[in-house]
Order: sequence, then structure tokens, then C-alpha cells
Amino acid sequence: MASMVQEFKAFALRGNVVDMAVGIIIGAAFGKIINSLVEDVLMPPLGLAIGGVDFSGLFISLSGTSYPSLAAAQQAGAATLRYGIFLNTILNFAIVAIAMFMVIKAMNRLKGLAEHPAPAAPTTMACPECLSQIPLGARRCAHCGSVVAKAT
Repeated sequence: MASMVQEFKAFALRGNVVDMAVGIIIGAAFGKIINSLVEDVLMPPLGLAIGGVDFSGLFISLSGTSYPSLAAAQQAGAATLRYGIFLNTILNFAIVAIAMFMVIKAMNRLKGLAEHPAPAAPTTMACPECLSQIPLGARRCAHCGSVVAKAT
């Protein structure tokens, strides 16, 4: 029993497990941000632009009986194919995916700027004769002895 507890402790405290747990928690919080962006910021103007189209009421009654609404069909206990809700889910997924792409692209751009400072000015040049790297101020190549013209 003690060996199993120690094995579990070693497993749970390994860096990968802790990193994964942190990633899942951050991912869940990030998912809430993206959902809020979509539901609270993007969907209202999009809904206004497309005339408030809502597919959630579209359905097919599998019993063949006609119902005025999905709620009426469900209240009657009819088997329904609710393709409108499926279309809404696909639309929401596409909007969430696009929003996540844009947010991650912006974050990667900011991250790239922080990680990659501007490259330093070159301090060497290639010898025109032997192509060895020589200091910019050199007048003669140390490798082949040829005279090096000053770069303009």
C-alpha cells in the first residue's frame, strides 16, 4: 500500500502532470473569455446584420405529424430531428474557431515581438576571393591574403 501511495505521489508531482493541470485550468478560463467574446461582442452585431436569424426552431417530426413549433412537438412527446439546433451549434463553433484564431494569432505576434529582438548589425563580411568571414574593418583577408575593398 505504501509503495502505491509513493508511486502515485511521484506521478502526481511530476512536472508534466502539473503543467497539464495548469494548462487545463488556463484553457477552461480562456474558453470562457472566447465564449464571452463570441456571445457578448460578436453575435449581437452579427445577429443584427443577418436579421436576427435563429435556426433553433427548425425541426422535422419523425412521426409525420405536423407541429407548429419544436416546443409543441416536444410537449407532445414526438420524436424530432432538431437540425436547426445543430446548424446553430455549427455556426457558433465556426465563430468561436475564428475568434480563437484571431486571438491566438495576435498573442503569437506579441509573443514573437518579445522573444525576438531586432538582429544586431553584422560585424563580419565575406571575403570576395575565398568567401571566409572577416571583420568589417579588415583591409586584407587573413585566410587568403587578398586585398579587400571597403564596402560602401
